[in-house]
Amino acid sequence: MRIDLHTHSTASDGTDTPAELVANAAAAGLDVVALTDHDTVGGHKQAIDALPEGLTLVTGAELSCRVDGVGMHMLAYLFDPADAELERARELVRDDRVPRAREMVRKLRALDVPITWEQVARIAGDGSVGRPHVAAALVELGVVPTVSDAFTSDWLGNGGRAYAEKHEFDPFEAVRLVKAAGGVTVFAHPAAVKRGAVVPESTIAALADAGLDGVEVDHMDHDEPTRARLRGLARELGLLTTGSSDYHGSRKLVELGACTTDPEIYGEITRRATGAFPVPGAGGAGPR
Repeated sequence: MRIDLHTHSTASDGTDTPAELVANAAAAGLDVVALTDHDTVGGHKQAIDALPEGLTLVTGAELSCRVDGVGMHMLAYLFDPADAELERARELVRDDRVPRAREMVRKLRALDVPITWEQVARIAGDGSVGRPHVAAALVELGVVPTVSDAFTSDWLGNGGRAYAEKHEFDPFEAVRLVKAAGGVTVFAHPAAVKRGAVVPESTIAALADAGLDGVEVDHMDHDEPTRARLRGLARELGLLTTGSSDYHGSRKLVELGACTTDPEIYGEITRRATGAFPVPGAGGAGPR
């Protein structure tokens, strides 16, 4: 089985619609794909309606978190999307995305970058606007060569010159809320130092004590020594280890299935979840 547990669609900051994403996942030879848009489940219905036969969809979201001044992302899988407390918390984060993006545009203009809010809004379309949309605007303007190059201290990286904070989950509260909604939590790309400051291992240990289920180890932003270190830490803390592409369509130079999760780990994630269950494809309507 080929299992990719971290992807994004146009419901947040990817370039594939949810229907296109599941079609592309099947074409890439995946057996299981998770749709984990930022702080939203808005793409799930379209993905389910278009789900090809032979592909299983794991519903989820990537929650924006911050602890001790450091941003981090929490992958939440198979939670009850109707859980009122978790939905209210996600809505608070989503509502702050537009003011935050506008503030980043203001800071960039103060740095003599000819970016406009209209440009960012056009790129975001109907998606949940975020830093990758601002980064894509910087690529369009020729300020940086790729979206990843915008996530540095020079531009939009955590604490960077054009960085702006937004309302985010406390990760300990995120773990509590997701587990209360029957879901499973995995710390996304925990050692992606190229994006800015990362949380210390002591915080990961504290999150494990609070009920964190796993850490994303195999990821494009982790080199081999980092992956080995994270696997050792996960063994010490009793955490599951996952691998994922963090696919964003054409917005990032990474393919579906670039990193994958061991089937036994996937099985344990599904066993722990009680809020929702993986959706087996029965031959959807296809992209539309």
